[in-house]
Amino acid sequence: MNQRDVLDVLQVFCGADGRHGNTLGVVRDPRAFPDRASRQALAAELGFSETVFVDDPERGVVDIYTPGLRLPFAGHPLVGAAWLLDLEVVNPPAGEVWVSQDGEFTWITARAEWAPPRTLRQYASAAEVEALEVPPTGEWVYAWAWEDEAAGRVRARAFPGRGDGIDEDEATAAAALLLTDRLGRALNITQGRGSQILTAPGPDGTIEIGGRVRLAAPVPAMR
Repeated sequence: MNQRDVLDVLQVFCGADGRHGNTLGVVRDPRAFPDRASRQALAAELGFSETVFVDDPERGVVDIYTPGLRLPFAGHPLVGAAWLLDLEVVNPPAGEVWVSQDGEFTWITARAEWAPPRTLRQYASAAEVEALEVPPTGEWVYAWAWEDEAAGRVRARAFPGRGDGIDEDEATAAAALLLTDRLGRALNITQGRGSQILTAPGPDGTIEIGGRVRLAAPVPAMR
């Protein structure tokens, strides 16, 4: 394989105006990165919140990395890969994730127990969330407040606290999954600078997570 094969760069969970969203790298042909060490090195070099390697596009088998670790489940890589490859199912290590498309939004169906632990910290107002400084490293904090409780509208920000260069995560589906599970209701979350995540609990303990995706730019793989 030519090592200049493209890496697709997406913005996942964009706002209604098409802006913002969390940056995602998608390696559609990962033969140049055959093992965890080479994949982790690329993810660290790219510095995106997450990079996903598509090992089997027909079955949707994917491998997800932050700049510093491998993840069994993460929402925005699954939504982005499903949108890019027009998949009906994606298969991260956590389990089988079904996908649906409604024209504007790409939806995945997941379970709260697949999400890594997060500290969900409620504040009294959206203004308090917006005024927060990045906390010290060591704790993964999802700060949130109601914008309109009756309508299910939430203002949120996410601070991974890993010390890997990602001080604030622009859009975090795994934390949205946990918050939806805790509150037991559909949510319309505005996160970061203006990203949007929609959620809806299902009758069987699953939760749907949806968002808009756009192609940011094709860039050459670095190694």
